[in-house]
Amino acid sequence: MTNEPHDMDNAKLVTVAERAMESSALILVAVLKDAGIRAIATGGFTAGFRAEAPGVVKVQTFEADAERARQVIAEIKELPDGMITDDE
Repeated sequence: MTNEPHDMDNAKLVTVAERAMESSALILVAVLKDAGIRAIATGGFTAGFRAEAPGVVKVQTFEADAERARQVIAEIKELPDGMITDDE
């Protein structure tokens, strides 16, 4: 997370990743939290056809944290096979 406080009145959330399964998105949220980045998963109700409509779960962070979040996610993709499941 950046050192400056977020101006909640002007805060903008951006999508840094999308996953087909809510569980995969929640793993990313946890990894980002461990890296000091606040993140949320949105769209879980429609993912996995729970609402009878295809959807994805979006992992979102504050715009100021988005670049670092994408770096963290890219580092996860570089892990050896079997270390983490990527359902993209």
